Amino acid sequence: MLTSLAIRDVVLIERLDLAFGPGLTTLTGETGAGKSILLDSLGLALGGRAESGMVRAGQPQASVAAAFVPPAGHPAFEILREQGIEPEEELVLRRVVQADGRSRAFVNDQPVGVALLRRLGATLVEVQGQHDQVGLADPASHAGLLDAFGALEPRRAAVSEAWGAWRAATRRLAEARTAIAEAQREEEWLRHAVAELQELGPAEGEEERLAAERQRLQQGERRAEAIAAAIAELSPRDRRATSPARALREAARALERLPPPNEEAQPALAALAAAQDALAEAEAALSRLLDEGGPDPRRLEQVEERLFALRAAARKHSVAVADLPALAAELRARLEALDAGAGHVATLERDESAARRAYLATAGALTEARREAAARLEKAVAKELPPLKLDRARLAIEIAAKEEAAWGPDGQDRIAFLVSTNPGQAPGPLAKIASGGELSRLMLALKVVLARGSPVPTLVFDEVDSGIGGATAAAVGERLARVAERLQVLVVTHSPQVAARGAAHLRVAKLVKGGRAETRVEALPEAERREELARMLAGERVTDAARAAAESLLADAR
Repeated sequence: MLTSLAIRDVVLIERLDLAFGPGLTTLTGETGAGKSILLDSLGLALGGRAESGMVRAGQPQASVAAAFVPPAGHPAFEILREQGIEPEEELVLRRVVQADGRSRAFVNDQPVGVALLRRLGATLVEVQGQHDQVGLADPASHAGLLDAFGALEPRRAAVSEAWGAWRAATRRLAEARTAIAEAQREEEWLRHAVAELQELGPAEGEEERLAAERQRLQQGERRAEAIAAAIAELSPRDRRATSPARALREAARALERLPPPNEEAQPALAALAAAQDALAEAEAALSRLLDEGGPDPRRLEQVEERLFALRAAARKHSVAVADLPALAAELRARLEALDAGAGHVATLERDESAARRAYLATAGALTEARREAAARLEKAVAKELPPLKLDRARLAIEIAAKEEAAWGPDGQDRIAFLVSTNPGQAPGPLAKIASGGELSRLMLALKVVLARGSPVPTLVFDEVDSGIGGATAAAVGERLARVAERLQVLVVTHSPQVAARGAAHLRVAKLVKGGRAETRVEALPEAERREELARMLAGERVTDAARAAAESLLADAR
């Protein structure tokens, strides 16, 4: 519900902070006091049109902030989540209008577009005025209101589920037909590509495995080359080259030819013998390494051929090598779909037809339930009309079949609330048939009956009692109080019978301060309420009889 309204520098209002509670709040005051400014200010916060004329003379800007506490699960919370705004317990809609007419919108102090403000406002407040009705006057809301009145939400949910299943079956059928048509256009290429990829047989992760093996084999080849080079240095194939082993042997023989005694040469001979042994051991070790760790040159060639073949196929089909298995599967599926052809489509056609029949059955049942609920709603509203001086009026709920292209998750019906205000007159749209006062009272009668199913927690009635008085005004007040048992209701009224029904009473007055007119609003305590009602009954001169009548109205309303 609406909890507060803060207005700054709007037309005749300099500064105004209003608090609102549940139930019925009445706003009274003399003509021209500024009641319409209050409603215009609220409308501004709800995303209404901004104009430079709304800014108080001499001020750079005007601002209005409306605070709400929506009930749990209210649609406004989902709208906020869609926009990436984290919902809070209190929802504050704020609008700032510059003197040049430009405006800015905020939700909980976050800048937003005016369209979002308007969308949120439509879920929070419904205004019923003599000239600007929204909500019930909008035919788009009528199906939901009728379903809520008839408790048809389970049937509507079943229709929505059947609609979703039918749409899904239709999409699957369309996709299959499209796939077959595309496959038929490229059948020759498709068969060639499938055969080529099947022969290639790409596997998941194969490129990474081959690349790793190739690197290992290349490293092994370089290792073998290094070992072979070391062996070649120790045992050169060129007979003209002197090998280390031969050089050691020649050195040893030269020392052995020393004339005896040659004891001084023995250490050198021992070292040469040890060097020959070490050299022989090194040659043996290198030979073993070469025999044990040498790579298979053919394997490296095979790995590279496979790797290059995979990469060539990937370039040909403009995919990554890792995607070749998925591509092969996709092309096989397309070819299988082509081969399966008519049989698969026939199965999907049967599924689609069955889903369509299921939707038609659930939608038809919803239509019948709506017709029954419409008859009950017409009778319920008819009982509310005579006390509102609308005994000749009649509500007619039209349920017409939509074209198939317009069917949807809410069914096949186009629902409109129509009204006839005179005998013999054909029912027509609410906003076109009734006069301003009649329309406001018709809306009130509908709200009395539909309050239980209303998704909007706050209703505003602007002069719903225009042109009536006495018993009719009392009937209007009594019905407003009944609606206020379930919803928050704000009503601008000139009728004391209506004003007496309010749980809270706000008086709007225009004062002159410093040579400038200013609108003030004050909440009236019980004694001042009686005086205000007496003024409304008697006019400028309040008499004791008027005060007594006001007291009687308050007593009757308790």
